[in-house]
Amino acid sequence: MKRATWRILGCGCTAAALLLVAGCATPSGTPSIERQSWGTLPDGTPVDLYILRQAGGVEARISNYGGIVTSLIVPDRAGRLGDVVLGHDSLDGYLRASPYFGCLIGRYGNRIAAGRFTLDGVPYTLAVNNGPNHLHGGDRGFDKRVWKARARATLEGPRLSLTYVSPDGEEGYPGTLTVEAVYTLTRQNGLRLDFIARTDRPTIVNLTQHSYFNLAGRGDVLGHVVHMPASRFTPVDSTLIPTGELRPVAGTPFDFRTPTTIAARVHLDDEQLRFGGGYDHNWVFDKRPGQWTRMARVTEPASGRILDVWSTAPGLQFYGGNFLDGTIVGKDGQVYGHRHGFCMEPQHFPDSPNRPGFPSVVLRPGQTYLHSLEYRFSTQ
Repeated sequence: MKRATWRILGCGCTAAALLLVAGCATPSGTPSIERQSWGTLPDGTPVDLYILRQAGGVEARISNYGGIVTSLIVPDRAGRLGDVVLGHDSLDGYLRASPYFGCLIGRYGNRIAAGRFTLDGVPYTLAVNNGPNHLHGGDRGFDKRVWKARARATLEGPRLSLTYVSPDGEEGYPGTLTVEAVYTLTRQNGLRLDFIARTDRPTIVNLTQHSYFNLAGRGDVLGHVVHMPASRFTPVDSTLIPTGELRPVAGTPFDFRTPTTIAARVHLDDEQLRFGGGYDHNWVFDKRPGQWTRMARVTEPASGRILDVWSTAPGLQFYGGNFLDGTIVGKDGQVYGHRHGFCMEPQHFPDSPNRPGFPSVVLRPGQTYLHSLEYRFSTQ
């Protein structure tokens, strides 16, 4: 039996009306949230899809499986709406082939060398799932978990709160970690994400979001123009683990302090580009801990779409879709080829648990982990 679909309709105040409906229409231009059944996992666990809508047609579709942003609809300079994230049309697509399309990443975003770290003198061993290293939380990280969802209307916009309790020892991490990830589709055409986490034992935490963007909607992203006002980055070894150096970007292909296309220098004969197959590095921002900062602006000249990335994190991983190879067929039958999408992942630095000189990622009982980011869209 098909479960009921329901919508929350924003009413311009702090409360909202909750309606059980069977295909009723949402008033045009009214911010709203709709829940739909979206299939089941192989073990029979039901999965839902939440549709967040703002005035002007801006829309985000988010699953409680992995917190995946499956679709993000924004206008171009002519007002035409288009989807700017890569992904699949169905849950089955994400279960079959997904290089972390659109998902929440945890407990630790990015890589940890050899899947090992020591905390308070105690060694811990994690899954090795990316060459010799640990990546994005392990074999079954937060991207492959079903989160408890709560949808509501707020003055800022439709909001989806996702909660997951990661038990002590899951994927090798210590401590029971309670995580809330709150998506808000704002009135400023932004998709904001606020992370809150607490633990009952000392642990490490580095949460982020992994949407693949293409502001043109299809094709490669080489013509996208990137601006990142970061003066340093973290160079890596051949397995993409940071060496510990904070290297100035001046005079390197990693200098995006002046707006530059992705294509301009990605093919240069540079050791760091060879190691990453292109851009797959962390940029370092000089700011106070937790300071809300615009970390990047990406512009697509043909459509006029602009993506601004805001965050409280100390670093930003820019990944240029180097490992997309044409083997994945996504939404509307699109074949995702080399560099057909890019990621901007606000985060702590890779391998921080093994690098005392990097900002700490340790969370202890009584402390609260807070990290906010926003993908904000406009046009030129």
